[in-house]
Amino acid sequence: MGSAARPILEVSGLVKHYGGVRAVDGISFSVERGTITGLIGPNGAGKSTALNVICGFLPPDGGRVLLDGEDVTGQAMHRLARRGVVRTFQLARVFGGLTTIENLLVAAPGQRGESALGLLGGGRYWGKSENEVLGRAREMLGAFGMQDKADDYARNLSGGQKRAVETMRALMTRPKLLLLDEPMAGLSPSLSRQLEDMFLELTREGLSLLLVEHSLDTVDRLCSKVVVMAQGKVLAEGRMSELRTRKEVQDAYVIG
Repeated sequence: MGSAARPILEVSGLVKHYGGVRAVDGISFSVERGTITGLIGPNGAGKSTALNVICGFLPPDGGRVLLDGEDVTGQAMHRLARRGVVRTFQLARVFGGLTTIENLLVAAPGQRGESALGLLGGGRYWGKSENEVLGRAREMLGAFGMQDKADDYARNLSGGQKRAVETMRALMTRPKLLLLDEPMAGLSPSLSRQLEDMFLELTREGLSLLLVEHSLDTVDRLCSKVVVMAQGKVLAEGRMSELRTRKEVQDAYVIG
């Protein structure tokens, strides 16, 4: 099967345990190219742990992770990031001592000024590239309605603004697979809808997303496929509109 025809991400029998607790217990699912796949379930279902293992933040205790059909199981997070797999976290992680726009600029890959050739070549060599990156960062701030925060230190931003910065910084890396852990948490309704529109536009440009999100309405609007987890296992898969009616899904959210 050609790489363009198969899913960008295939998770098979993935396991992660802490002592006697199987936080992730043999889960299997896939993410199709240019789509948004939702990963939902009650608190403690194992969703964030699954993302941590997939992105290389945690080593697995079993199973396989395939990216573009290639086995990347257990590869370190920085190696997977270089291959286009980028993850955001539940608690926004920003560089508090940098300004908002500096937080975006540090994420841009392949900046010429950071290479030995760039240092030797000077501004003629890397100036145009740096200006392009700066322009992209300013466009990103505009899309998120945060132009007026460009020169504010990130530590002074609100919780929702920090989360927006983390998402923008992830997008600055030009990922091909973006793993999002509750990206809408703390955002205003208007900013949440802006972000939804941006995600849908990015999938039309070829980006693939795996989204952990508690707002089922958001999942319904965004996700072509939804994977439901409970107690470390995959409970069900399908469209959100269909999953809402299934008793085992309803019970998982009520009972936990």
